[in-house]
Amino acid sequence: MDIFNNWEAILEKYGEKLIAFLPNLITAILLLLVGLWVIKIIVKYVKRFFDKKDYDETLESFITSLVSWGLKILLFVMVIMRLGVESASLVAAIGAAGLAIGLALQGSLANLAGGVLIIALKPFKIGDWIEAQGVSGTVVETSLFYTIINTFGNQRVMIPNGQLSNDNITNYSYNETRKENLTFGISYDDDIKKAKEVLTNMVMEQENVLKDPAPQIIVSELGDSSVNFSVRYFAELPNFWDLHWYMIEEGKIRLEEAGMTIPYPQRDVYLYDQTKMNGTVEKKGKAE
Repeated sequence: MDIFNNWEAILEKYGEKLIAFLPNLITAILLLLVGLWVIKIIVKYVKRFFDKKDYDETLESFITSLVSWGLKILLFVMVIMRLGVESASLVAAIGAAGLAIGLALQGSLANLAGGVLIIALKPFKIGDWIEAQGVSGTVVETSLFYTIINTFGNQRVMIPNGQLSNDNITNYSYNETRKENLTFGISYDDDIKKAKEVLTNMVMEQENVLKDPAPQIIVSELGDSSVNFSVRYFAELPNFWDLHWYMIEEGKIRLEEAGMTIPYPQRDVYLYDQTKMNGTVEKKGKAE
């Protein structure tokens, strides 16, 4: 009976308040649901606007994310106010919470600032192949806090914008053309002029090699075991990698067909007998 009386007392004490609060609660829930639906539609129209105007995809991704988060924060404030929280108290609470959150999420705020810098300075755009933070790959998305990259092995990497904006970024897709520098080595006994002629003909026969700037085939180094040629040319980005792999294979084939030798690295090793004979050290043999 005591438990029953306690429940009656609780219901009598809080029942009226609960009944009075229900309309605000129901309204707040409806406001939340409708608000999320409206935000979804607005974000959809923002994306459609950018698609029609053909803006930069990086800017589109960033602005869309910013609009979505901003509207959701505004909706949250409206829902809280609808529940009966006074605006002055809410502003004070948001200010205190903002300070606490700012101190706790310094890294996230740095990432947000980094995202703004990336959008403003435009060191890369969606679809570019970049290298940064020890990762190289194609930029898929730049959001408020992270930049997403797909690597050569089709792995997805998320790099914080704060770190990305403060690090060196190599953008391989920024220019329309790219310069190649391949190295081919021949034996010291081979004919340098003949090898140079073979490599020159190979390069000049390729339609995807740009003739301006003109390709260069030069002797770049007299190595320990080979004479090294540097094959330098420019190619447009869509053709660069196919041409790169082809030239490496074709260069070896043509040099071998021309009688050139591609030497292996080698060292001469001498073995000596540690027994001294008549004050001299006897050489026992030679191995290569």
